[in-house]
Amino acid sequence: MPGPSKAVAPPTSRRAQIVAVAAELFAERGFHGVSVYELGAAVGTSGAALYKHFANKEALLGEMLVGISERLLSEGQRRAQAATPDGPEAVLAGLVDWHVEFALAHPALITVQLRDLASLSEDDRHTVRRLQREYVQLWISAIRAALGGDEARARSAAHATFGLINSTPHSARLRPEQMAELLHAMAIGALQASMR
Repeated sequence: MPGPSKAVAPPTSRRAQIVAVAAELFAERGFHGVSVYELGAAVGTSGAALYKHFANKEALLGEMLVGISERLLSEGQRRAQAATPDGPEAVLAGLVDWHVEFALAHPALITVQLRDLASLSEDDRHTVRRLQREYVQLWISAIRAALGGDEARARSAAHATFGLINSTPHSARLRPEQMAELLHAMAIGALQASMR
C-alpha cells in the first residue's frame, strides 16, 4: 500500500494531527488492531493524553469517518455548482475529478472508511450513511443529466465508479498526476458505457 501523498498539507490542529496519524495506523492494522497507547506514542504523547481530545477511540473514528463524508459531500456540491454553467457533462467530470483527487490524496482514509465503518457508534454510523446517501444522490443526478438512464441504473453506475476510484490504495502505481488522468478516463468511460 502506498504511503500518504507528499502533496497533502500537514494537519493544522492537534485534533487533526491525531486523526491523520490514526487514519494511517487504522489503515495499516485495522481499527481494533491499534490501541490508544499506540496512538498516543505515534503522536508523541501518552495514550491517556488523547482523552483530552477524544472521549475514546470510537469517538476518534467517528470524527474521522463523519469528517470524510461531510467533506466529500460539501466539496462535491461546491464543484457541481461551479461546473453547472458549463453543462451536465462538466458537472459529472467535476465530480469524478473531485473523487479521484480525494482518493489519491487520502488512501488511508479510503481504506478505513471501507473496512471499519461497522466499528462506528450507532449515531455516527447513521450520520455517515445519511451523508453518503446525499453524496450518491448528487452523483445520480449528475449521471442522469449528462448521460440519461433511469435512477436504478445511475445508482448502480455511481457505486461501481466509487469502487473503481476507491481501489487506489491498492492500484496506484503511477505518478499521482498520471494516476489521476487514468482514473478520470476510466471512470468517465465506464459511466458512458454503463448508460448506453
